[in-house]
Amino acid sequence: MLSPMLASLLPLLLLCRISFCQYSSDQCSWKGSGLTHEGHARDVEQVYLRCSQGSLEWLYPTGAIIVNLRPNTVSPAAARLSVCIKPSADSTGTNIYLDRNGKLRLLLRDQDQAQGKVQCFSIREGALFIEAVPHMDISRRITAFQYELVSDRLGPEARSLGAPCQPCSDAEMLLAVCTNDFVARGSIKKVEQEEEHSSVTVEISRLYRQKTQVFASGGVRVRSWTGHIKMPLQCRVRSGEGEFLFTGTVRFGEAWMGCAPRYKDFLRLYHEAQQQGTNPCQVDTD
Repeated sequence: MLSPMLASLLPLLLLCRISFCQYSSDQCSWKGSGLTHEGHARDVEQVYLRCSQGSLEWLYPTGAIIVNLRPNTVSPAAARLSVCIKPSADSTGTNIYLDRNGKLRLLLRDQDQAQGKVQCFSIREGALFIEAVPHMDISRRITAFQYELVSDRLGPEARSLGAPCQPCSDAEMLLAVCTNDFVARGSIKKVEQEEEHSSVTVEISRLYRQKTQVFASGGVRVRSWTGHIKMPLQCRVRSGEGEFLFTGTVRFGEAWMGCAPRYKDFLRLYHEAQQQGTNPCQVDTD
């Protein structure tokens, strides 16, 4: 059931697809205010964000905006991307829909945004249609979220920001070492079950790569790192002895597990691929 305000905006939404909207230039982040067009509450502004990550902040929302999230390069692989958004803890004042060719699907209600839960969807599902919820006093209302474009390697499981629970194939394992946000050799120290995910405490003996500092150094003279890697609850991860090769993605500053073979199994696979000349990249295994 569409709200009266949203129903009144639908004709304008269709016109936006022709030419009758305000447009914002391409950028990574956007900050706007409903006060700038308070007298034009039925205006729909088109916003284009063309980066792999960024943010949006809409102060005192009125009317509606359409947010188009796209990569900054043109590639067939772009169609296989997913978009993840994480509302801020004080985000309020709007309902957020997915808009695909004028057909709307509710993604986040006004009252649900403050929970800060990450929502992911395929980039092919359309743009974000953000509709202001009418209030007598809009002075305390701000809609804000971070966004990231992520690989569809996660597929539908991207909605929980975790990799599929089934083991990676040999090809996926080798590719993960070359392309993932972090690659590290280490051991599992503790597994804690949290409300919506598991948190794996790891100690790292060899850090090959980290996109951001998700693993903290033990000190200048200590060649070890510690950190936490998240996994979906349904994966039922357990503590295990021995060394693993941890790979995965960093989402909104948090590490999420991808492929995590035992290190001895990775070594065997890597050397076999090396002999066959099928390694996608070189790794120092000494």
